Amino acid sequence: MSITQGSDTRRSHLPRRLVQLYAGLVAYGVSMGLMVRTGLGLEPWSVLNQGIARHTGLTIGTVTIVSGALILLLWIPLRQRPGLGTISNVVILGLVMDATLALVPPLGPLAVRIPLLVAAIVLNGAATGLYISARFGPGPRDGLMTGLHLRTGRPVRLVRTCIEVTVLAVGFALGGSLGVGTVVYALAIGPLAQFFLRRFAIEGLPGRPSTVVARSPRPSPEHAILPE
Repeated sequence: MSITQGSDTRRSHLPRRLVQLYAGLVAYGVSMGLMVRTGLGLEPWSVLNQGIARHTGLTIGTVTIVSGALILLLWIPLRQRPGLGTISNVVILGLVMDATLALVPPLGPLAVRIPLLVAAIVLNGAATGLYISARFGPGPRDGLMTGLHLRTGRPVRLVRTCIEVTVLAVGFALGGSLGVGTVVYALAIGPLAQFFLRRFAIEGLPGRPSTVVARSPRPSPEHAILPE
């Protein structure tokens, strides 16, 4: 496919891509808020954000926004360039997360919290498939991971594991919620996201790697961001 044809195809799919991007980010924020409400454990970055929130008095959504912006500063020495999806990720996730926590009251019995945890993790996988398939660039945390992969030459799996174990340990030390939900999320999110990436792939959209994986030998976003 020529450059002109590829550009025309991207423009023709722009409305759907924008819908997928923002629907995915909103759904992602909702899923994060629901996981907090279950009290059964969070994914690593939310554990860190929750721990920081407990020591600063800020809401977890505000901490999510601030931490996302600070992580973007780490992109500078890694020579990464944010896309529309990157900036939108920083702003929207925290706002939607706080809105969800304001609307959903604390939950009591496990009979309610366990199904909600499962639903939140599935929703998170669907949200990941939606916004990554839109191809507007990864979130700040994914960009940090792929940037370190490109700069160090270390495998994506190793870089991802080191980052998430470090983040999880610091977050737990600060009082973040670590529990069965953390384990279930770690085991389920890769297969779920890969399933939804296929479901939400945009037919006919030329294979265009995001800016942060353009120099990777495996440029597709799902290879760079998801567990192998």
